[in-house]
Amino acid sequence: MKPEDFLQRYNFKLDEFQRVALNAVDQGQSVLVSAPTGAGKTLIAEYVMARCLSRGQSVVYTAPIKALSNQKFREFQLQFPDEVGIVTGDVSINPDARLIIMTTEIYRNRILEKRGGFDRYSWIIYDEIHYLDDPERGTVWEESLIFKPPHMRLLGLSATIPNIREMAAWMEEIFGQPVKVVCEDQRPVPLHLYFQVRGEISDSMGRLRRQVRGGSGKSRRGYPVRHGGENRPESLLVHLQETNRVPVIYFAFSRKRCEFLADMARGLVKKSPDFKPVVDRFDRLCDGFGIEDTQRAADMRFLVQRGVAYHHAGLHPMLKEVVERLFSDRSIRLIFTTETFALGINMPARTVVIDDVRKRYGRFFRTLKNRDFSQMAGRSGRRGIDTEGFVYCRVNPHELLPNDLDSLFHRGPEPVRSRLNTSYATILNLYEIYGDGFLEIYQRSFHFYSQRRKSSRRLVHVMNARLALLKELGYIEDQRLTQRGHFARRMYGYEISLTELYASGLLEKLTVEQIAVVCLAVVFEPRPRSRRLPLPREYHRLRGEIQTLVDRVHGLERKMDIPDMSKRFNFDLTGPLLRWMREPSFNRLVSQSDRDEGEIIRYFRMTVQVLREIRDARLPGAFNQRLREATRRVNRGFVNAEEQLRLGLEADMAERDGDLNSKGAKALFPS
Repeated sequence: MKPEDFLQRYNFKLDEFQRVALNAVDQGQSVLVSAPTGAGKTLIAEYVMARCLSRGQSVVYTAPIKALSNQKFREFQLQFPDEVGIVTGDVSINPDARLIIMTTEIYRNRILEKRGGFDRYSWIIYDEIHYLDDPERGTVWEESLIFKPPHMRLLGLSATIPNIREMAAWMEEIFGQPVKVVCEDQRPVPLHLYFQVRGEISDSMGRLRRQVRGGSGKSRRGYPVRHGGENRPESLLVHLQETNRVPVIYFAFSRKRCEFLADMARGLVKKSPDFKPVVDRFDRLCDGFGIEDTQRAADMRFLVQRGVAYHHAGLHPMLKEVVERLFSDRSIRLIFTTETFALGINMPARTVVIDDVRKRYGRFFRTLKNRDFSQMAGRSGRRGIDTEGFVYCRVNPHELLPNDLDSLFHRGPEPVRSRLNTSYATILNLYEIYGDGFLEIYQRSFHFYSQRRKSSRRLVHVMNARLALLKELGYIEDQRLTQRGHFARRMYGYEISLTELYASGLLEKLTVEQIAVVCLAVVFEPRPRSRRLPLPREYHRLRGEIQTLVDRVHGLERKMDIPDMSKRFNFDLTGPLLRWMREPSFNRLVSQSDRDEGEIIRYFRMTVQVLREIRDARLPGAFNQRLREATRRVNRGFVNAEEQLRLGLEADMAERDGDLNSKGAKALFPS
């Protein structure tokens, strides 16, 4: 297939970086592409897919988050009918498809466990490959790259990576193949940067510096200071409407802040009879997704009437999808959202507002990382629609120092660094293949490559210490994995916690409900300052027995100087889970809990994923039956991610055929 044949569907000419990348693909080279958000990187991925499918070849597409995987599945399903499948932790649709979408975790696990069947796949596409630098999950990306099957070519896509040539050189070394680097610094839609400080809106960096010098150091205790009456967001939102700089994505860094701002904005926009088609479409979508009678949907409806919405992880997944659909066709012109909206999901706007240039990273507040700022700012300016994009940063000068401005606006994105932190499960899977020589694999890592001139002893020490603990606990004996070692190597993230429960004999004695409760407890992470929920009395003894097992493991990990100790069990969501397993009403469950519905659904889905992983270990028949029953009772209704994804596909087909299309939406907000 020639690039020109594929590109007949597009109404613009190829940019030079796209042409260079496509030529490299045609020459059979792996390719790393670094280009600003909105520059057109996805076109290169689509070309790889179309090229492979036209030649009878297969391709894997990986993404960092399930929401992006689901969105791409629906998009590619429309482009390549009957050729697309998806496999994530909680969804498996058409898993033998020639174009298969996977989370990177699933891809990594299948490679390490030697059960992937990747012989027929000729390409692997990494969307957002800079996720290699993610502190919590970056090790998954690195491990999957280290063990990429040698016959597969790679396409890596990312926003700007300053050390992309270092990454490519490392890949060439471990792949034994050339890796073409393609960089593009220019955005197709130029951006204009503005600041709101003390109620004034300006594009002057010099003025901002003077304001920061005059106010810095007066309130820097590690916590955010609200802008107060002098820098209210209302005036900024009015300004954006008066200057026709809508639609707007407004990024805020807490769920409550998003909801507060959306409710505030509702009062700034007049209700119009022209919104009736939009509200009708909202109602039809909610009805089609089965969420029409939820309280959140009712609250959102009042906002949608004025072209306003909010979007965050606490929302019902299907309500988030409704909001995304309305925003993508410009039915919504003001959306207030957390920063996860900036990651991968294709929802550009004319304008982006960043509520605060400081946010919480772990336990502390600090100035935004440049990569996070660039990711959010990059959502402004829609290619083919806007001639320019606008970014507004709300700044409290009391929270910043002049150096903060340099790091945020002038120094460019941070280099991608290795986050390799090889897990117990990875060590077990490598030991199964390489025995005690598995540590030699470390020399293929990006960590080793980039640390050659520095000490890398710490990581090697941790890997050795984890291996010693696995031997101490009986996961490895006589240089072979034991039965508990084989069980643990499938339990990524929870390997020691769950395996000790299994090895003690306690796991197999659990009832159906207890099995589900324990699986939820091992995945659940309470949000900071969230209220503890009472644990039903009949679970107090079980919690105590489990804590004793985990405390023993933690004692050994401390003794061996192992960081990131094994996962504790947290039983805060036990009550809601038991209610869900015993009665059918999700709405009643939410009304009786102070947890967001999106949070509940997310953790229930993660519970289903762990139940399936334990089932894959093929334990005795009676216990396996209880696992299946627990899975069935949890994975139903809104929790069933596969069913919800199919509903989204049906809606896509209906909209394509015009059944749900809102005639007035695009006319209401002309570009």
